[in-house]
Amino acid sequence: MNIKCFLTIILIFPLVAWAKTSTCYGTTSNGSLSNGVKLPSEGKNYVGYSSMARLAGRTYVHSEVRDIIVSAYKYLETEQPKKVYKYAETGFKDGGQFKPHKTHRNGLSVDFMTPVMDKSGKSVHLPTNLLNKLGYDIEFDTNDHYNGMYIDYEAIAAHVVALHKSAKKQGYDIWRVIFDPKLQPNLYKTKYSHYLRENIKFSTKRSWVRHDEHYHVDFSIPCK
Repeated sequence: MNIKCFLTIILIFPLVAWAKTSTCYGTTSNGSLSNGVKLPSEGKNYVGYSSMARLAGRTYVHSEVRDIIVSAYKYLETEQPKKVYKYAETGFKDGGQFKPHKTHRNGLSVDFMTPVMDKSGKSVHLPTNLLNKLGYDIEFDTNDHYNGMYIDYEAIAAHVVALHKSAKKQGYDIWRVIFDPKLQPNLYKTKYSHYLRENIKFSTKRSWVRHDEHYHVDFSIPCK
């Protein structure tokens, strides 16, 4: 093999790897995944919740879900240029049981840490570390406050809308969004209220965990 052919293969291989399509099986609560792909560790307006969890293989999703998420973040660079976002737990490369979650088994479930603002109104990341169980141990008080930070409902609503628009553009949809039912009315006070009411199904049932420090999104993509 000459040097020209070798360099061509090296340049093309990453594109082939990125283009690999995943296949999901079963349901979010009883399924699996083949050819799962990792979410990017970070982008211009977003980061992952933990480099340690990433190394442990807990940030894999269906390839179409990855594309939807990355596209939504890109859209938000213009729609909400001052907001920053952080994704959390997704699933394993081959799906299957993903403790402590009851779902996240076929690459279509993704947790996103709740966007927050500091006391000055600046968009900041919710802290995720071992001391707070990578953010999942955080509890907001009755004033939507935690350690000098406040829930940014505008940022959440904008993100959910961006995810839905991105999914629809790719020919898919969002099945449901799980977010604390007591906090959901605040999303309808944002400028995205009409779109949310017309297009997004929020679960109104009380979940086994509160879902205030994060919101869970299940995407609707055909599975075998």
